[in-house]
Amino acid sequence: MQALMLAAGMGKRLGRYTKNATKRMVQVNGTTLIERAIEALVKARVKKLTIVVGYKGDVLTNFINTKFNEDKLKGMKIEFIENKVYDKTNNIYSLFLARERLCDDDTILLESDIIFKPEIIAKLIKTKDKNLAVVSRFESWMDGTCALLDEDGNITGILDKSRFNWSDTQNYYKTVNIYKFSTEFSKEYYVPFLEAYQKAFGKNDYYEQVLKVLSFLSASTLKGLSISSDAWYEIDDQADLAIAETRFASGKNKLRLMQKNYGGYWRYPKLKDFCYLVNPYFPPQKMIDELQSNFKTLITQYPSGAAQMSLLAGKIFKILPECIAVGKGAAELISSFGETIRGKIVVPYPTFNEYPERLANCEIIPIDTSGMNFSYTAKDIAAAAKKQKAGAVLLINPDNPSGNFLSKKDVVNLLRELKKTGASLIFDESFIDFAKKEIRYTLFDQEILMEFPNLIAIKSISKSYGVPGLRLGVLASSNTELIGKIKKKNSIWNINSFAEYFLQIYEKYEKTYSAACDKIAAERDRFIKELSKIKFLQVYPSQANFVLCKLKGTQSTRLAMRLLEKHGIFIKDLTGKKCFDKNKWIRLAIRDERDNNELLSALAEFNQ
Repeated sequence: MQALMLAAGMGKRLGRYTKNATKRMVQVNGTTLIERAIEALVKARVKKLTIVVGYKGDVLTNFINTKFNEDKLKGMKIEFIENKVYDKTNNIYSLFLARERLCDDDTILLESDIIFKPEIIAKLIKTKDKNLAVVSRFESWMDGTCALLDEDGNITGILDKSRFNWSDTQNYYKTVNIYKFSTEFSKEYYVPFLEAYQKAFGKNDYYEQVLKVLSFLSASTLKGLSISSDAWYEIDDQADLAIAETRFASGKNKLRLMQKNYGGYWRYPKLKDFCYLVNPYFPPQKMIDELQSNFKTLITQYPSGAAQMSLLAGKIFKILPECIAVGKGAAELISSFGETIRGKIVVPYPTFNEYPERLANCEIIPIDTSGMNFSYTAKDIAAAAKKQKAGAVLLINPDNPSGNFLSKKDVVNLLRELKKTGASLIFDESFIDFAKKEIRYTLFDQEILMEFPNLIAIKSISKSYGVPGLRLGVLASSNTELIGKIKKKNSIWNINSFAEYFLQIYEKYEKTYSAACDKIAAERDRFIKELSKIKFLQVYPSQANFVLCKLKGTQSTRLAMRLLEKHGIFIKDLTGKKCFDKNKWIRLAIRDERDNNELLSALAEFNQ
């Protein structure tokens, strides 16, 4: 068995990474793509590797010769073929230059921009089928040529972008650009068609076009070898490189890179995200279908301005439009509001870090609640505000990440106490809809706002309503001057058309939303009960869609690493967060019952 690698391309989209080197010399977590590929081929006992070089071919050749001596190659020979017109041709011509090599022996054909697990090469060689294309079930992040397979694994069609149909993707397999060709296949089919195709259509095309023709002529010529999407990644640009680094990292580095993303986990379809906090039971499919049915209109039309957004949000929460502002997520509103406020602010810690970071013009008076077992009361906060002569109090209720909850009666009493001294209450109720039905409440209430002009209420629709991709948040106050300032600080078109449409149609699904919150409350109680059975966890009570846990006998970072690497489960490691400096604390999001059971099973088998 031999191998043939196409590495003549310029890799322009990788920018600075290929300015002085080739695409194959790009490093992923400290190791170049070419090193990874050669090591995989050596491990699989491939006898010979031919590399077609072009752009900076001398640099790549010298790099390989320096990195790999005879001992490292373990008998595998490497030779190079130069594509001198790499800048005027495409990979079909590079393969054409190496056509004689294809006919010498059974061949592993691979491209230069793929990072893959070495087991793929071993599996490809071991599989009895002589002619194979490595494929992977299509997922939304994939791009490029796809294949159709019959029930026996035969490739019945190769689809380029012109034939791609998004409504049929459930039947598609993405080609990984790694193939196994038998000598007979190369001699009798592929090379003759390669020569004919290039003669007819020129040098500036892709070698997969030949496979497309062959699959059209015969469904039994080439089979698909299906692998997991976690086993490979194609690197075309700098964004791809960042994703590949995360996918192929390990240990603390993998966890660090995943944490650094702050989202975008749709690129990792198999990942179970127990870190970020989203309603798993809303929106319903009917609402999603309604949004999808208006996709073309929404993507091609400008959204309304801020005034219309206030009308829509005001309708939902029954608040006058001049008393409510809509933001691009609660984060935008926190930032805009933070620019308007000065003075001392009492903040119970631990807290959502977005607040202290955006209240840069204020003097933060931290109240460490860890000594209270995170179970502070409204009286505790009122006393601290009075003692410090604070101008405001920040209260997240239920609190993040502790889950501590204060009743409506206690919060209203706190508002009264603060009103006496002219202090404000910044009340974030992003998680309050997940409290038990009998104690659930909201301060997004026009009467309460009018009674307490010292109240600034904030709510993340992204979190509560399960639509983080829409980026929606609301802020309400009877202080219309403040609301006006916040609106002026935000762009007039800060909300996109999809988010606007969500606000417009929400009322039709209000009862469904209420039922979804009831389901979360019930599932949270069940989940906490089951978590409490795990010996190394101390579980704290919560009225939110997450739960705080303290670990016994193990470290939170170690647990987070293990869950991510072994089970594809991503949790919030609270190490480094104020009040959690002993590597003993985690926060677990509440997902649906099936996902929660998967986490429970993974925790139960964790070996401390």
